[in-house]
Amino acid sequence: MAHRNPPAIRPPRALLFDWDNTLVQTWDVIHDATNHTLTAMGHDPWTMAETRQRVRRSMREAFPELFGDAWKDAERIFYDRFQAIHLDLLKPIDGVQEMLQRLVGRGLYLGVVSNKTGDFLRQEVAHLGWQALFGHLVGAKDAARDKPAADPVHMALQGSGVSAGPEVWFVGDTDVDLLCAHQSGCLPVLLRPDPPADREFPGCPPALHVSDAELLWEAVDIHWTNVAECV
Repeated sequence: MAHRNPPAIRPPRALLFDWDNTLVQTWDVIHDATNHTLTAMGHDPWTMAETRQRVRRSMREAFPELFGDAWKDAERIFYDRFQAIHLDLLKPIDGVQEMLQRLVGRGLYLGVVSNKTGDFLRQEVAHLGWQALFGHLVGAKDAARDKPAADPVHMALQGSGVSAGPEVWFVGDTDVDLLCAHQSGCLPVLLRPDPPADREFPGCPPALHVSDAELLWEAVDIHWTNVAECV
């Protein structure tokens, strides 16, 4: 069950990140592959605004509702299109690589929890040469249940020596990420340019909002500096 209020902010021992549109810009890929699938399945295409609003859950949760018994056909069409274009259109968000390197240099454990299929997630991380920055890369279908369930969080932390809790900052850009943080007991961090609107995230508010990668690094650094000064 989601917490009513976010936990207190502690310096992180680990950070878990959403992938799409948190660390890398992939809306163009998602929008293209989604509309390719919708059109092939006889549905009207979505605007970019509709894609941004509707694409939240993993495919094994969302596609059966959208396409009914034909969802497996839609899945194949989507993945064929996605496979053809996703690496060519993959773009790191400004400042993200430097932020990740700083966090690793601080000795913090990093992982990824995404609702992108795990094989595609790992292809994209390898394409960017970021494998050494992360302990585990957990995508859709890797765990028994996908985000916002807590299962992939626990999988992403395996072997890190850190358990899910307020010393794990879960960083993402959507309500699904914040809900996953709450359900796993991690600190929910909203990373996006726009601050949360009033009552935008009922039941799963962010404990912290940062607008970009540099400010996330500064938030981590400030919390660790405060601890050091109190010792």
